[in-house]
Amino acid sequence: MAETRTLKSYASLSDIVKTALVVIATVIVAGSGFSLLKANVLPQVPTTLVAIVWGVSSVILIFYSLNLLAQIFPTKVYNKIVPYIFIGPAVLIMGWYLLLPTLRSLLLSFMDKTSTHFVWFDNYKFLFSDRSMLVSIRNTLIWLVCGTGFSVFIGLVVAILAERSYIEKGTKTFIFLPMSISLVGAGVIFKFMYAAKFGGAEQIGLLNAIVTSLGGNPQNWLGKAPWNNFFLIAIFVWLQTGFALVVLSAALKAVPEEMLEAARIDGANEFTTLVKIVIPNIKASIISVSTTILLAALKCFDIVYSMTNGMFGTEVLASQQYKQMFTFQNYGRGSAIAILILIGVSPVIYYNLKEFHNKEAFK
Repeated sequence: MAETRTLKSYASLSDIVKTALVVIATVIVAGSGFSLLKANVLPQVPTTLVAIVWGVSSVILIFYSLNLLAQIFPTKVYNKIVPYIFIGPAVLIMGWYLLLPTLRSLLLSFMDKTSTHFVWFDNYKFLFSDRSMLVSIRNTLIWLVCGTGFSVFIGLVVAILAERSYIEKGTKTFIFLPMSISLVGAGVIFKFMYAAKFGGAEQIGLLNAIVTSLGGNPQNWLGKAPWNNFFLIAIFVWLQTGFALVVLSAALKAVPEEMLEAARIDGANEFTTLVKIVIPNIKASIISVSTTILLAALKCFDIVYSMTNGMFGTEVLASQQYKQMFTFQNYGRGSAIAILILIGVSPVIYYNLKEFHNKEAFK
């Protein structure tokens, strides 16, 4: 848009009047629609329709008004500010919903339970001195290492094996299907699989049914720490392996076939070809998948909450944050845990942004 505009110095009077009228109309439409929805005087269906029409029309009018305001300035100025006009609202919304809550959480992390007095670093001392918090940190590290590692490893192995299988599509579809299930839904499914009945009762859990059919005794899989954490991580791996499989499978197809054929002609076996050629070529995809799953593991709350509610030594940082804020009503400690999680994800986010910046498309 900026390159097709003819050079001009300043807008005409008619352009200024038009811009003023459009801005006024935008304010009226946006303000009246917001007031109507806030008053909640309409039934549910009309309210939904009004929200859709008002939301779309308001966004269009806002961008149109901002563009008209920019056109008042000379062409050189317009060309410089018009990119910021289109990304400005998104940045403001992101700042309102992400930056401000983060700053508020940081402030609350230095305050007491009721957020009325400063206790400075007492909440952070609690994080690294309380036994339950230390267990949560340990479990979170286990989730990060095992959850991410097994998801990526199994996804990569299946992607490599399925690449040469005549049932490639069916295999990938079967493994990707769990991605359509929510974390809570998966937790409910596996809760039945891990279920245990004692005293000679018939087993309804798959694992204990297999154990008892082989002559063993039923086990309380979710009640024995720290091994119960690995049974919870297995659910996470079951869900995330499909994501790793799809991304890594696409990366494998992008490896030049000529390189593979040249390596085989030179006498390299399949394992050497995999280590020396395939893995280096898909390294970027492996890192991208690993960081994405790492973030999911660090924030994972649903599985723990739906399966054990953090009992039997299965607490993680996300579940502790929820309990501190909404069960114990301790906003200071809950905010401190949130900041700790933020510190944990920050290096990963920084690394991804750095990699994106180094890509040729982002230069």
